[in-house]
Amino acid sequence: MRQGILGLLGSLIAVVAAGLPALGAGKRAAVTFERDIEPILTRAGCNAGACHGKARGQNGFALSLLGFDPAFDHDAIVREGRGRRVFPAVPEESLLLRKATARVPHGGGPRLQPGSPWYEVVRQWIATGMPHTPSDAPRLARIAVAPTERTLARGASFPLKVTATWTDGTTEDVTALAAFASSESAMVGVDADGRVLAGPIPGEATISARFGGLFAHCDVTIPLPGSVPAARYEALPRANFIDGLVWAKLRKLGLLPSAPAADATYLRRAYLDVIGRLPSPDEARDFLADTSPQKRARLADRLLDRPEYADHWANKWMDLLRPNPYRVGIKAVLNLDGWIREAFRRNLPYDQFVRQIVTARGSTFEQGPATIYRDRREPDEIAPMVSQLFLGIRLECAKCHHHPFESWDQAQFYEFAAYFARIGRKGTGLSPPISGSEELIYSGQSGSVKHPLTGKVLAPKPLYGSAPRGEDPDADPREALARWMTAPDNPYFARVIVNRVWAELLGRGIVEPVDDLRATNPPSNGPLLDALADDFRRHEYDLKHLIRTILGSSVYALSSEPHERNLADGRNFSRHYRQRLRAEVLLDAVSDVTGVPDTFAAAPPGSRALAIWTHRVPSLFLDTFGRPDPNQDPPCERTSETSVVQALHLMNSPELQRKITSETGRAARLARSKASPRAIVEELYLLAYSRFPTTEEREVGESLFDGPKADRRAAVEDLMWALMNSAEFVFKD
Repeated sequence: MRQGILGLLGSLIAVVAAGLPALGAGKRAAVTFERDIEPILTRAGCNAGACHGKARGQNGFALSLLGFDPAFDHDAIVREGRGRRVFPAVPEESLLLRKATARVPHGGGPRLQPGSPWYEVVRQWIATGMPHTPSDAPRLARIAVAPTERTLARGASFPLKVTATWTDGTTEDVTALAAFASSESAMVGVDADGRVLAGPIPGEATISARFGGLFAHCDVTIPLPGSVPAARYEALPRANFIDGLVWAKLRKLGLLPSAPAADATYLRRAYLDVIGRLPSPDEARDFLADTSPQKRARLADRLLDRPEYADHWANKWMDLLRPNPYRVGIKAVLNLDGWIREAFRRNLPYDQFVRQIVTARGSTFEQGPATIYRDRREPDEIAPMVSQLFLGIRLECAKCHHHPFESWDQAQFYEFAAYFARIGRKGTGLSPPISGSEELIYSGQSGSVKHPLTGKVLAPKPLYGSAPRGEDPDADPREALARWMTAPDNPYFARVIVNRVWAELLGRGIVEPVDDLRATNPPSNGPLLDALADDFRRHEYDLKHLIRTILGSSVYALSSEPHERNLADGRNFSRHYRQRLRAEVLLDAVSDVTGVPDTFAAAPPGSRALAIWTHRVPSLFLDTFGRPDPNQDPPCERTSETSVVQALHLMNSPELQRKITSETGRAARLARSKASPRAIVEELYLLAYSRFPTTEEREVGESLFDGPKADRRAAVEDLMWALMNSAEFVFKD
């Protein structure tokens, strides 16, 4: 009865109010939900994740996150709870407005001020019967932000203006309803009203404006104060195209690169980057004595031909693909590990590598990539992993709602997931914690994906562009997906892998995180990323060529030592960014220096840590230095942070002490040898740091052997322990 009376009153009031102008809505008289009210709810934060937009809402009132489902939100406000949130007879007494103005207790505090334009728009919408936006009404086509680019001095500010364009060609200033964010808030901030403020740190940031699920951007540059003569930049070395693009960016910011790294630094860096191990003392001596200007280029070629290259880079990819052997079976994971290592030994072109993974079928005991589909068994589990790893698009958010930082919606997520709907499996399935059975992965004749809200069956569709299915309707849909992903005109495919490789070699990605390529997370050097991707495509997706190109640049060979014109730079590659060694690389380095190999369960005696096929192999050292949790789902991105636990482990580890003091170890052999103290000190420095000791270091090292009570064996062991407990050993410079 109450609903009927309210509806009648609403209709009567609608007739009276039909001619009233809608405040804040331009010349349009009618206020409707999708066009006018939903943006206000979003701008006021009502549908944010911390408020009513969380999964179960807040205090019994739920809205879709950031307004991705207007129909749900309209029902929640107008019909849920018997319409108790709106009172069209006296709109200002509606619970919706009383809560928003904090006239009654509201956990979110006041969100609207009585009499403000937003308040009046909401009040008028309630008074006119809470109408939807008509289905034939103009829709939001795009938004634009002005200006799109600005250079600022430190501490300066300027306002942004956001303009929405509708499908009928009309435009509207929606700055007051837009949400703003900065990609680098420490450099450039932006307030809720769109005023941009430059911080004290030189650099760049992208300010994004969001309205109605669409985004627009403004790039802001804060150059370093002071001027640098153009001749300084023109004189910088240019070994290949990488250098010119990086120098151009530094010139724009007023930065200067650090000096080139010393030969010893470059040698150790290249060895650790390409093959994950330290050069031997003899290798270091040969390289340092070589006077050829081509020795660095020849070094890259030699390293890429070394067998350790495959193990080192396969170890990185197993972090991204390796499932838990207790979930999918030991033999299946071992088979996947072997397939990845063989792919790197053969230098399998990257597009073929990805295509074989995406379209994998066959026995998990014979076809390594098939194990991935034994682990991920539902289309909505497979789709976000594939999109994140191979396209750099993080779709996980769109599984439940519109992506908060991009334009991907639920329909696009499940259309993409539909490519994996027909994957079939024959076998006994999973039975953790012991899943030892074989399973056969194949493409079935049936299988579909439905939209979780509408129930509509969705056909496979790529996230952008088109992917023709071909003439055979029974063909595996993944074949079309793989062709689309690896096509030369796919803008994401090459970019994400060159960005990932660049991050491994330079210490950070051109885009960070490395697998999150989106407009609201722009690259620090867009032309560089595009040029690397284009070169990678032209060379048929050859990973060794990509690594060789980066190693051959002057940028890769820069010192990590900063100076006054790049001290604060941490993203434009004006210097090298040091990284802590990966757990396996560091453990192998310890074994190489001490001369005592490790023994791992489920591996042949003397195996290197980089050859381990599963993180289930016990190792306190590897766990301490950050190998992924074996129960963690791939893809696993490692963190490179240091910790007190790591420092204490190196200082106090019984296992490390055992290696240093081993009777068969290097320290004992050096002590028994006839080598002079100077030769021993030199050998240990070449082992640990790939360089000769300085005069001061040599004197301190030799002093350990001086005196009538000096113990030659103890002196060697103490020096070895000290070198391995230094930052120079633990970090790749």
